[in-house]
Amino acid sequence: MNLDFALLRRWPDVEAENLQAFDAADRLLLDLAAEAGWPAEPGRVAILNDHYGALTLGALAAGVRSVRVHQDALSGARAIEANAKRLLPELAGDYTHLPLGAGLLEGTSMVLLQLPRSLDALEEMLAFVADHASDDVTVMATGRIKHMGLGMNEVMGRYFERVTASLARQKSRVLTAAGVRPADQRPAPRFPLHSSFPVGLENPLELRAYAETFGGAKLDPGTRFLLEHLDLPDTAKRAVDLGCGNGTIAGFMALKYPRLTVHASDQSASAVASTAATAAANGVAHRVAPVQDDALASLPDSSEELVVLNPPFHMGNTVHAGIALKLITDAGRVLAPGGELWCVWNSHLGYRSQLEKLVGPTRQVARNPKFTVTVSTRA
Repeated sequence: MNLDFALLRRWPDVEAENLQAFDAADRLLLDLAAEAGWPAEPGRVAILNDHYGALTLGALAAGVRSVRVHQDALSGARAIEANAKRLLPELAGDYTHLPLGAGLLEGTSMVLLQLPRSLDALEEMLAFVADHASDDVTVMATGRIKHMGLGMNEVMGRYFERVTASLARQKSRVLTAAGVRPADQRPAPRFPLHSSFPVGLENPLELRAYAETFGGAKLDPGTRFLLEHLDLPDTAKRAVDLGCGNGTIAGFMALKYPRLTVHASDQSASAVASTAATAAANGVAHRVAPVQDDALASLPDSSEELVVLNPPFHMGNTVHAGIALKLITDAGRVLAPGGELWCVWNSHLGYRSQLEKLVGPTRQVARNPKFTVTVSTRA
């Protein structure tokens, strides 16, 4: 069965002419997996970090059955589902989306992996593979050469005895690892990552982060600038942390405003787990509710009084404003008349006109050479 990769879509993620749903690295990995020989028994292949379904659908089209898939981003998981139903409807039920853990990897003998940007994320994935997959498992990891480095080989070598690199093709390469190292020769577990930062509260803010969370357990400089100027009404009872990441904003708000409950939303399963861990570390888990969501899709229109947002300006390895505008739009949708969106953004991006258009009248609270903090009021 042939798969026309050109028909793959990114939906419900942001779509644009310069944003593709597959790349040459996907095709190289599938070709080399076929050369190595797909496992004949169903349920022996796991696919990690498949962005929009190229690897999953490619494996299904090649005859692999009962594929297990992990995709941290909710938009990516839904894109895989939508592409499967549209392009391979007869096989759409022959893969299972699972969280990163034992159920994803037990009994697998081949793991296909799109290399993440973060070495920590790669290490977290490989640790689960080494702990739960079959002893004879082979890991094949692909990426664009410009985003690969020797550090990836080194991380793979901490968990596997043999790591080899393929020849390059169309500026892509595959790293293959085999021979799981014994447990006493592998690194000790270190996730979630730990850190603490003074943020003007009585005690430093404790941060926790699992490896697929953007920015890890660091205090983002834009977020720091926002927290220095965040001034919510003392009467506020609820706020939304949109794109909660490692839980910095949600944890800070819950600590600074003891009567406040926080709805913390992110499309990343890792970020949701990180926010929960950060809230627990600061003793405010009972007032922070982390939810995996596509922006704020689970919240009704005109339902919220306060939304706080530090929007990303990257989509994977591409600088693109689409995701920020999507989040701003949804913040405007859920705000009740008179509700406020507190937003921090890179000053050179000039989001003020979009905030005025998508939310309402916008005033500048603070600005430095790098960041701008604004408050937009829903008309």
